[in-house]
Amino acid sequence: MKKWTIFICIFVVLVLGLIVVVKNKSEQCNLTSYNQILIYDDQRQILEGKEEVCFFNYTDNALTQLWLHLYPNAFRQGAKAKVVSLSNYEKAYPNGISYGNITIETVSYCDDYLEYEIAGEDENILNITIPELYPEETITFEIGFSCQLPNINHRFGYGENTINLGNYYPIMCVYENGEFKDDMYYSNGDPFYSKIADYSVSITYDESFVLASTGEQKTTIKDGRKTTNISAKNVRDFAMVLSNKFDAICDEYDNINIRYYYYEDENSDEIITLIKEVLDFNKRYGKYPYNELSVVKANFVHGGMEFPQMVLISDVLSDRDTYINVVVHELCHQWWYGVVGNDEVNFGFLDEGLTDYTTARFYDYYSKYNHTSTEIFENATRSYANFVKVYGDVKQNFSTNMIRPLGDFETENEYVYISYVKGMLMFASLQDLLGQKKIDSCLKYYYDCNKFSECKPDDLVDAFNKSCGKNLTKFFDSWFNGEVVMGEF
Repeated sequence: MKKWTIFICIFVVLVLGLIVVVKNKSEQCNLTSYNQILIYDDQRQILEGKEEVCFFNYTDNALTQLWLHLYPNAFRQGAKAKVVSLSNYEKAYPNGISYGNITIETVSYCDDYLEYEIAGEDENILNITIPELYPEETITFEIGFSCQLPNINHRFGYGENTINLGNYYPIMCVYENGEFKDDMYYSNGDPFYSKIADYSVSITYDESFVLASTGEQKTTIKDGRKTTNISAKNVRDFAMVLSNKFDAICDEYDNINIRYYYYEDENSDEIITLIKEVLDFNKRYGKYPYNELSVVKANFVHGGMEFPQMVLISDVLSDRDTYINVVVHELCHQWWYGVVGNDEVNFGFLDEGLTDYTTARFYDYYSKYNHTSTEIFENATRSYANFVKVYGDVKQNFSTNMIRPLGDFETENEYVYISYVKGMLMFASLQDLLGQKKIDSCLKYYYDCNKFSECKPDDLVDAFNKSCGKNLTKFFDSWFNGEVVMGEF
């Protein structure tokens, strides 16, 4: 009997182990992967590359076409899209208007060329014709491309101090409700929507540059050129920054390699400490799931920008207090956008409002920064009320509806107040209703249920309803639809 019992136990363990292996392999195969080989020419500001895309058909339909975003074409001459608002032109283009683009040179599959066209409302989509691909099947194809970088202080472009390589490559459009999402670029907000994927990137560049990036790096040097191989798993997108002016300070926290890439900063140690503090604070919502995290000072027209495992912080921020606040905000985005994703074109408040809320909460735990969430929420409430009054007097049919696409916001101010400020105040109001412990518990549940996926407003409502055991649907609807009266439930 003993022998049979031992045999059965071993058999069960082996079977369970096999199930885990099969499940992990299945999950691995379900991710799209991007394998890139890139060369950057800093004399001509051109990035040349080949990208192998392994796409898993996660849809319920057989596909004969695949659509990919071509974000760099928003920077081309003649584009319908405006990458910055008119009020930011001088800051974005210190040397005058400059243009960039992406050129698709070849698209191939199994040594044969595929038919493709540059489509979309603003030449912003690569439409590839493929052999019929059934659900849960995979296709691997290769794109040859080159990018001309504009002289602009933006996500994609080069400035006086840094070369920013954000959103530079063809990336799969999300397939939803029977079609690929093909939204244009907008100057308001972050006009992006993407699914989790794996990246393997090799980039060659002049040895005078230091490279900051998403993922784990290994660099070799030969004949005056560096080649950096980068691996990034389970990330929403991928970005890099090059500079021949970078200093870098490194440390480790909770088995995470943390780095600060900077120039002209006498208090660099302070930022390393800040990264550790944000990581520690955000544990209440969920563990940071990667081994790398970098803060990168850069030429950037706005305050900052989040990418997986890396955030950009503008080098023109006016004071240290503002600089620190932007660092905290962008790092909080690693949870809200990076891990728990959303359609930033249509539901920007889901990540921006929640990120602003958690940024405010951060200060309650670190009094040395001389801010409190109470102070931040009170100031935001007054500021929002003044905005609604002034804007409502000027603009007919002014809406405070939070659920609308970026294109519906006429100004950057309108987008900021509705998505950031009102979004933050919604969570502050929830905190008043539920208490800090309960809202932390709800946000942890939201994070755990939705990490590495993409959320809609209904997913947020559902998570809170289930976690707190109350029906908060009407509460959320009143905020989403613009009917809320501040301070009332």
